Amino acid sequence: MTGAFVAVVGASGAGKDSLINFARDHLAEAVRVVRRVVTRAADGGSEDHDSMTPEAFAAAKQRGAFALSWEAHGLSYGLPIALEDDLAAGRVVIANLSRAVLPRLLARYPNALVVEVTAEPDVIARRLSGRGRETGDDIVRRMERGARFRLPPGTVQIDNSGQLDRAGAQFVALLRDLLRQPA
Repeated sequence: MTGAFVAVVGASGAGKDSLINFARDHLAEAVRVVRRVVTRAADGGSEDHDSMTPEAFAAAKQRGAFALSWEAHGLSYGLPIALEDDLAAGRVVIANLSRAVLPRLLARYPNALVVEVTAEPDVIARRLSGRGRETGDDIVRRMERGARFRLPPGTVQIDNSGQLDRAGAQFVALLRDLLRQPA
């Protein structure tokens, strides 16, 4: 039995991590959320991730420790190879990905489902500003970045401009459908 890979993508500030955490809270052990490895120190204000120095990340990548890895916003990101154990066990695996890595994702996992989380530009700008990590110019660049990516056919869009409960319910319903489908 083969599980399902769900790649969650979207602009910074669209609420990808919030949506993923909502699904984890509502589906508990039914899904596995991949904990990303990032070359950024954990600060409590960003996503829950494992941190590595750039040197340790490069060494881990060289050893084959990542199923996928990429660079974005001056940082390195990786998904631990252990996610393949969950897929082999038939689990639904959810990961927050950069849109730029989608071609490599689909080459490795052709049946992956891509979910794009969107939000109104003013909502995104407000969320990014509230994080306090980006300058005004950084926020503008992040918001313009997404326009250049072409998403694969079959991408599911979820608007997370409003209350998390609404978008979260849509995401959970989608995941429940995946959990009911035989692999």
